[in-house]
Amino acid sequence: MPPQDSDKTQAIYEHLAQYLDSLPGGFPRTASGVEMRILRRMFTPQEAALMVHLTLLPEDARAIARRAGLSLEETAQRLEQMNQKGLLFSIAEEGKPMRYLTQQFAIGFWEGQVNRLDPDLARDCEEYLRTYGDPETWRKMPQLRTIPVGASLQSTATVLPYEAAEAIVRRQTKFAVANCVCRQEHRLLGHDCGKPMETCLAFGGVAEHYLRVGRGRDITLEEALGLLHQAEAAGLVLQPTNDRDPVAICMCCGCCCAALGLIKRHEHPASVASSPFIVHHTPETCIGCGTCEDRCQMDAIRVDDGTAILNPDRCIGCGLCVTTCPSQSLHLERKPESNQPYVPHSMAEAYIRLSLARGKGGKLIEMAVRSGVDWLLTRRGS
Repeated sequence: MPPQDSDKTQAIYEHLAQYLDSLPGGFPRTASGVEMRILRRMFTPQEAALMVHLTLLPEDARAIARRAGLSLEETAQRLEQMNQKGLLFSIAEEGKPMRYLTQQFAIGFWEGQVNRLDPDLARDCEEYLRTYGDPETWRKMPQLRTIPVGASLQSTATVLPYEAAEAIVRRQTKFAVANCVCRQEHRLLGHDCGKPMETCLAFGGVAEHYLRVGRGRDITLEEALGLLHQAEAAGLVLQPTNDRDPVAICMCCGCCCAALGLIKRHEHPASVASSPFIVHHTPETCIGCGTCEDRCQMDAIRVDDGTAILNPDRCIGCGLCVTTCPSQSLHLERKPESNQPYVPHSMAEAYIRLSLARGKGGKLIEMAVRSGVDWLLTRRGS
C-alpha cells in the first residue's frame, strides 16, 4: 500500500486530482478512493505539485519554472523524469529547447505506464477503469472511433480517407509501435487473452515521443501495414484517435481494452461507438459455422438453430465478422446520413468538444483563443 500522507501531501494530491478533472477526459472521484491511490503510486509529491502547472499548450522548462516558482534547473530535471515515467508529453525540435505539455489520465498517462506496470498499480487501475468514463459523454464525443478492418470494405461503396486504416497509415512518414497497456495489465493480473501484445501504432510527433522515452520501437511503413493485417487475423478492433488525421491507431480486444469495455458494458454499444458502418446479414446463405460469433468483440452475433442472428444494437461496424465468413453472408453497409458520427477535423477540436460534453469547455476554449493556433497539432510534430 502507498504510504500514508501528511495533511500537506494529501492537499497536493487533492489539488492534482481536481486539476486532472478539469482536463478534457476528466478524473472522476470514487467512493473507494482508488483514484488517489493511483496518483500516489505514479507521482511523487514533488511531481504532483509540478504537474498542475502544465497546460495543454507546449511550453519549455523556463516558462513552467516561472509559473511553478521553481529554479530552471530543478524544473527541467523534474520534467524530464516525469516525461520518462510516461506522465507528460514532450516535443523535441532541432535547435529549440524541449517543450512539455500535460496529459490527462486516459487517454494519456495511463497508457504511458506501458512496460512500467506492477501488480499493485495494475490492480488499482483495473478497479478504476471499470468505473472510469461516462457512456453518455463518450456518445457525444468519444476519444477513439472504430474503423473497419481493410478486407471488410471491399463491398462498401463509399469510404472516406479517414475511415480506411490503410489510407490513414499511408499518409504518414514516421511510425512507432508499442505494447498494449491494457493487455499488459490483464496479463499481469492473470487474465491473458492470447492476443498480440505489440499493437499500439503511433505516427508523427507521437511516434517520436514514444521512441524518445523508450515506450515503443521504430518501424517502417511496410511493418505498419503488416500490423493492420495481423490485427485482422487476430480479431482486433481498429480504433484510431477521434480526428481526421489520427496520431495513433489502437488494435483492441473486447476482453482487455478499457475503451471497448466501456462500450461493451452498455446495453446498446452501437449507440455509443463512433462508427460509420454496420453489418448486414443474409440468413438464406448462412451455414451457421459460428466463426462470426467467435470473432465479434461486442457479442453482437450468436448462432441459433443453424444460423447467425445479428443484434444491430450491439454492432460497432468493425468488420471482423465479415472477413472470415465462409459463405459471404455478412457485409458492411454505410449507416444512413442521419446516423453518421461527426469526426472532428483535429485533436484540438476533439478535446474542445469533449470538454464541452463534460461541461468543462471554458478553460480549453480560452487556451485556443489565446494561442491563436490549433496547438494540439504540435503532437504530430508539425
